[in-house]
Amino acid sequence: MNFNFLTPVSDAVLAHKELIAQQALGRKIKVHSQQNGIPELDDVQLAIIGVKENRNDVNYIGAEINFDTIRKTLYTLFPGNWHTTLADLGDIEPGETTEDTYFAIRTAVTLLLEKEITPIIIGGSQDLTYANYRAYDSIKPMINIVNVDANFDLGDANLPIRNNSYVGKIIVEEPYNLFNYSTIGYQTYFNSQEEIDLMEKLYFEGYRLGEVSSDINAVEPLLRDANIVSIDLKSIRASEVSANQKYSPNGFSGKEICAISRYAGISNKVSSFGIYEYHSSKNDNETAMLIAQIIWYFIEGVNCRVLDDDFTNDSYYQKYNVLVEDDELIFYKSLKTGRWWIEIPFLPDVNNKLKKHTLLPCMHLDYVRAIEGEIPERWYKAYRKNIF
Repeated sequence: MNFNFLTPVSDAVLAHKELIAQQALGRKIKVHSQQNGIPELDDVQLAIIGVKENRNDVNYIGAEINFDTIRKTLYTLFPGNWHTTLADLGDIEPGETTEDTYFAIRTAVTLLLEKEITPIIIGGSQDLTYANYRAYDSIKPMINIVNVDANFDLGDANLPIRNNSYVGKIIVEEPYNLFNYSTIGYQTYFNSQEEIDLMEKLYFEGYRLGEVSSDINAVEPLLRDANIVSIDLKSIRASEVSANQKYSPNGFSGKEICAISRYAGISNKVSSFGIYEYHSSKNDNETAMLIAQIIWYFIEGVNCRVLDDDFTNDSYYQKYNVLVEDDELIFYKSLKTGRWWIEIPFLPDVNNKLKKHTLLPCMHLDYVRAIEGEIPERWYKAYRKNIF
């Protein structure tokens, strides 16, 4: 595989790796080094890539990024009872232009996806999610993105791409591969009313910080349906991170963001995972540790994946039909895990995005409410999006 644009993990990290415990994660990671080059990837399921690009940050003032502290911290953690093999492929340096960096990301992610390797991207500015998304152009026709963020990042698609407007570019630029976009943890005062209205108009999903924090389990169906998960570190409350990373007194706790990360890992559909808006500094141990734990929980989730979404065999699931007003809602419950789905019907007479009956992840509570006569909002939005 051609990864010539990746620079190896630094000698400082490799020297640190030699000093850690034999049972530590860093001893088990295949590492891209100056001496040995890119490791063999045939048995690898997860690959870390750092991207040192932040020039499209609206607050960019020339700061450079370094991921050494994150790597050193991650390497010292102890793995769980894992069966997956992890590689650290090093970093993508800033290109001559940001477009050059985007091209490198697209190339790297596409190569990994073709080998069924899930990239774990540690990034500068979150507009890199756009390049991650474009890597799917030749891989998958319709993509669902979940953004863990205080902001929607829709912005003005007519202006040059920035870290607060990359989603707008994803929506308006061909090829149109985006089916659903969800934001977990948005804070209303950081988003204009125009953006909030546009989310509703496009039948996208936004979940406020308060409602997610009051029931973190509610985000599991969203992440079960995601292909790309993008975490903005600004979604984390200031008290949880070091000085250079502080954004808002309100946000997710370390425990909550790790729970979200684990749900992303458990999802059978998530095939790329990114953590963005990292601002490195000398005294950065707190942020580095939190990012390392976010990655640890994602890997833990991947190792806990259960193939429970095979609905071709009647013995694997139970089916429930619920009549709500004039709509017949069809629910499925996995007998392996107890997880629930609801069917989005195929409409042959409209120019819809779905080519067959599609199952939308949901919760048992959605089934209970349907019995009580309430149509699940996620089903309604997916159904309306299918029509238009």
